[in-house]
Amino acid sequence: MNIVNFAYVMQPLAERMRPHTLEDYIGQQHLVGPNGILRRMITSGRISSFILWGPPGVGKTTLATIIASTLDVPFFTLSAVTSGVKDVRDVIDKARGATFFNNARPILFIDEIHRFSKSQQDSLLGAVEQGVFTLIGATTENPSFEVIRPLLSRCQVYMLNPLTKDDLLSLCQRVLAKDNVLKKQNIQLAETDALLRYSGGDARKLLNILELLSESVQGDEPLTITDTLVAERLQQNPLAYDKDGEMHYDIISAFIKSIRGSDPDAAIYWLARMIEGGEDPAFIARRLIISASEDIGLANPNAMLLANAAFDAVQKIGWPEGRIPLAEATIYLATSPKSNSAYNAINMALQTVRHTGNQPVPLHLRNAPTQLMAELGYNDGYKYPHDYPGHYVAQQYMPDAMKDTVFFHPAETDKVQRKTDNNK
Repeated sequence: MNIVNFAYVMQPLAERMRPHTLEDYIGQQHLVGPNGILRRMITSGRISSFILWGPPGVGKTTLATIIASTLDVPFFTLSAVTSGVKDVRDVIDKARGATFFNNARPILFIDEIHRFSKSQQDSLLGAVEQGVFTLIGATTENPSFEVIRPLLSRCQVYMLNPLTKDDLLSLCQRVLAKDNVLKKQNIQLAETDALLRYSGGDARKLLNILELLSESVQGDEPLTITDTLVAERLQQNPLAYDKDGEMHYDIISAFIKSIRGSDPDAAIYWLARMIEGGEDPAFIARRLIISASEDIGLANPNAMLLANAAFDAVQKIGWPEGRIPLAEATIYLATSPKSNSAYNAINMALQTVRHTGNQPVPLHLRNAPTQLMAELGYNDGYKYPHDYPGHYVAQQYMPDAMKDTVFFHPAETDKVQRKTDNNK
């Protein structure tokens, strides 16, 4: 065996089969298909900064390398796990040099960008704004929570989906037919249910399983892949979290909707699915806080306190004990009275602001720190509520053009009600 062949064989199967063109890329047709936004960008030769958000093993890194290779531009990579601010600055300097010698804008790919600290993300802003490089980030976490707002506003976010059964089966057939190692073995796919179930929409996991199975036979011994064989070789129970191609997006949706629907049994079931599937406990705890504010809201303001306490408890006591406060918070939220009045109010107000623009503040609500402001009528006519019975007095607080607009419609379950002359 020559050195080149030896190096090839020593590479993991996932690396040997990494696609190098969009034609070989499997999945994500909504992005790279004939009408996909990323394919159109590549075809035009103009790539703007973006973040790829999706579960592991769906092709985020591969897609970034294909884009750089297709456009033939300098390609720099950083891992948020091992890189610091100095590494970021070094790459920025190299990218500036590459831009000087090459008219094409370099690409900086940051894997697991959600692990970058705020200062590390801040260090990217200037270079992104100046066009020193095109930033492509990859994350398994919701960028809204993990990426700072200034950086997020400069990047589009594209969601990658778990690979479907058809995608995974296509990958299996390609590997067995094209990989220079596996195609020499007598491998037959008799059954695929367990193989797909263990893979859970993750191409890397699928390839690792195939490699493990292929290494379990000696020499020219034939290998027939069955569900029983997969279960025996892996020596673990398939995680129901990924069953039938479902990933945490679907499970977390079912979890939140069960809480919203006041079904503690279903909510606990979906919580168990996430825990058993290896979901990040912090991700679950954040969703509980969102549920407490969106779905329980003013019907039980203590729900927010308990959800926050569960988040803190998970951070302090770790795993597996952290499952207990998560379960407690889940049951509490599911059995709490529900109200989305605050959620509706802010959404209505935001929509109104977007349509009406900057309405002037009424003069009587403005402060008058100078004599000129007082002469112009600032603060004139303002009624100090504490000077009135019940610490309430009716007066206009909305802009003149919106004085009769109502955003907050209390629900019957709300612990607070609108203040009026009748209930002051």
